[in-house]
Amino acid sequence: MKTLIALTAVVSLGLTGPVLAQSQGEPAAETPILAGATAAPDCGNLYSLTGKAFCVSAPLASVGALADAYVAHFEGQGWLGAGGDSNRVVLVKRRESGGCDGIQMIAFYDTTRPAGPTATGYLGFATIPGDVCAAAAVPASQ
Repeated sequence: MKTLIALTAVVSLGLTGPVLAQSQGEPAAETPILAGATAAPDCGNLYSLTGKAFCVSAPLASVGALADAYVAHFEGQGWLGAGGDSNRVVLVKRRESGGCDGIQMIAFYDTTRPAGPTATGYLGFATIPGDVCAAAAVPASQ
């Protein structure tokens, strides 16, 4: 997935902070802690994410592979990749009652510290509030 390749490159090169969707939403509490990840409830005390995102940490060198594992996990749960950018992946899932739920995963680290392979990197997960499919719907022009 191009987004994850870009995510891996940005994490290895450095970024100034996570790019968040317009509204972070609630922490994605149903996100599991996959092998290689450690729970990081304070999100590293970075970017005011505590309480707004569910975060895990891992050595920076393995964050890209961990992000791939999380995307594969969510896809196995019926989520579909719907976009993102250099450090964010957006996933959507159709609701049985209509509309879609959305979650986002962001990758980040503390840019005030050296960014070596053993430095701590983070993945943050948050739900996107509302019906993300309705927000994307655009009326056809006649």
